[in-house]
Amino acid sequence: MSGLLPLFGPVGPEMLIILLVLVLLFGANKIPKLARSTGEAMGEFKKGREEIEKELNEAADTEADPVEDVSELDDEELETERESTN
Repeated sequence: MSGLLPLFGPVGPEMLIILLVLVLLFGANKIPKLARSTGEAMGEFKKGREEIEKELNEAADTEADPVEDVSELDDEELETERESTN
């Protein structure tokens, strides 16, 4: 079981080392601001991704309209259909 722990991110001593490096690099006062701006950026990224997925799904739905069965068309309608696709 202890072999699986590293798969779930840093724990124990690793987390302490990361926090120490952050304090040394940014100072204790800037860490909350850094965390807040990182969270806001992640939220904006998620919102943008969801908007793009929505647009792609809408585009896929409009392209998936059923094609009219040409076997039921008479000769005049079939010719008109051929001209409209060219």
